[in-house]
Amino acid sequence: MASGATRYRLSCSLPGHELDVRGLVCCLYPPGAFVSVSRDRTTRLWAPDSPNRGFTEMHCMSGHSNFVSCVCIIPSSDMYPHGLIATGGNDHNICIFSLDSPVPLYILKGHKNTVCSLSSGKFGTLLSGSWDTTAKVWLNDKCMMTLQGHTAAVWAVKILPEQGLMLTGSADRTIKLWKAGRCERTFSGHEDCVRGLAILSETEFLSCANDASIRRWQITGECLEVYYGHTNYIYSISVFPNCKDFVTTAEDRSLRIWKHGECAQTIRLPAQSIWCCCVLDNGDIVVGASDGIIRVFTESEDRTASAEEIKAFEKELSQATIDSKTGDLGDINAEQLPGREHLNEPGKYFSVSSSKNATIFVLLIVSIVLFIKFKVLVCFSFCFVCTGGGRYVPSSSVSSNTLPTADPFTGNSAYRSAASKTVNIYFPKKEAVTFDQANPTQILGKLKELNGTAPEEKKLTEDDLILLEKILSLICNSSSEKPTAQQLQILWKAINWPEDIVFPALDILRLSIKHPSVNENFCNEKEGAQLSSHLINLLNPKGKPANQLLALRTFCNCFVGQAGQKLMMSQRESLMSHAIELKSGSNKNIHIALATLTLNYSVCFHKDHNIEGKAQCLSVISTILEVVQDLEATFRLLVALGTLISDDSNAVQLAKSLGVDAQIKKYASVSEPAKVSECCRLILNLL
Repeated sequence: MASGATRYRLSCSLPGHELDVRGLVCCLYPPGAFVSVSRDRTTRLWAPDSPNRGFTEMHCMSGHSNFVSCVCIIPSSDMYPHGLIATGGNDHNICIFSLDSPVPLYILKGHKNTVCSLSSGKFGTLLSGSWDTTAKVWLNDKCMMTLQGHTAAVWAVKILPEQGLMLTGSADRTIKLWKAGRCERTFSGHEDCVRGLAILSETEFLSCANDASIRRWQITGECLEVYYGHTNYIYSISVFPNCKDFVTTAEDRSLRIWKHGECAQTIRLPAQSIWCCCVLDNGDIVVGASDGIIRVFTESEDRTASAEEIKAFEKELSQATIDSKTGDLGDINAEQLPGREHLNEPGKYFSVSSSKNATIFVLLIVSIVLFIKFKVLVCFSFCFVCTGGGRYVPSSSVSSNTLPTADPFTGNSAYRSAASKTVNIYFPKKEAVTFDQANPTQILGKLKELNGTAPEEKKLTEDDLILLEKILSLICNSSSEKPTAQQLQILWKAINWPEDIVFPALDILRLSIKHPSVNENFCNEKEGAQLSSHLINLLNPKGKPANQLLALRTFCNCFVGQAGQKLMMSQRESLMSHAIELKSGSNKNIHIALATLTLNYSVCFHKDHNIEGKAQCLSVISTILEVVQDLEATFRLLVALGTLISDDSNAVQLAKSLGVDAQIKKYASVSEPAKVSECCRLILNLL
């Protein structure tokens, strides 16, 4: 730190916890307060002793059956104007407390191992990270979605200012960026477990890790800078208000204050593990450590501890027990440190200068530590200067994916005055939307043509073709006659043709599945899983677009029958996760089918208020809206969105937290078709 600059000094020490203090967070109320959590299973609220410099324990809260590992504050709401406290523990649970009760309001269960990190966002959303390798998104007392992708414990989580963006840091050494529940980017660079994350702005964040480094990242994936200073695991990182300076704590017994990208001050503490820190609004730093003591450090002379207290702290520091084998090097065994001969070995070189023998000795020790820990060899220069058309092709047929002239959402003859207030005739949608149009003659003609190229064991006989012609006829003519078991058997045989010729058979299935008898036979509990698996395989992004399109349309049409709807609900997670992979293509017909599938799921979830299902649909809608260009697909996604959030305040909050409102604003100005802008504005009014 530059000469004459203000340095941080002890303000006060706060005993109270009986074991390690593992988490700290600034509190909304009372002003200047903070919350601590400990291995002693308690959560404590500390308020300033106005006008004194100390703090008083206001509340002690209990609810966990094991160690408490992390804490965060959920922002204020109409019901809880002072906000809520969320804590995570080794009992796998998350406890939610109000500021005036010693017991939890409710407990969130779902993780399968220790909950070690928490972060809150707008509209009451909560993000949790766990040793079970997952992160979970919660809204009130419900788990909205689970973020899966890490291969080891998720030690750090943060919700970014831009709605819908979340960060997770893991023991697998990576950081992942999630948008609307899907992994958008993986950041690699750390050489050991990522332990902490801190947000600098909407476009930048910091990370710290067990590799004793701090990294500054751009949200686009670029690592902008790497900071070194600590000599052991860095456990936590916290940013000063309204600037990019920050503080870190580590296993090297120190708190370090970083200003303008450099370590400006190091404060040693009389404890081995400095687990956590937070920066108060007035700039004071609160630190929690393995000795169970909370310490506050300040730049303010008015809040600095008395001379007697500082002397007592310094004495405590001088008498602190240091492990005889590791000294101040944490888990590094001094007996295993290499000799001078290692200085001749090749490595990564830095240039460091000094003129004092004592400093030279220290630098040599540091170089050995760096070599053992990070295989970095430091070279010293001892000087006085410091350096430093009409044919049948399903994938392009407009008639097979656009709705009939009578719009199923609005009807084709409704009169609305342009000057009148927009009436919501779009959502909530009550019935599934299907793909009905077909040209039976073209379908049968293509089926017969391709039958000639089918393998002998798959080839259909003339009698088989007649049976398929009959089933197609009764379906298209809305006959009351039921397809026979033999006809259905031949249809199943046909849809199992090789992928390069199967599409006309799939088109017959797409039409047939709407028939109650076919729907029951193909979608029942015994046969449904086989049908679903077969069609999902056809959604392979590397497969034929015609097959992808017809498989999606078949899934959409399944929703008209009770058996089909039940099958779709049971296969939701697998089906939606495979279907969403088709979003990146440029085929507008596939986009429309994908949007319709999402819409049909939304209709179901609106009826049974399945909040987890709604969360997945909202995530899918947000993801597809980023890439879709076709306005019909956009409209169906908007109707799906409106259906999901209608009459459900939780779904409204979740949609806002995912940033969906910001995504759809651009559609409010679409002139043609008018239904897009009208539907959009109605949704924005709800949000």
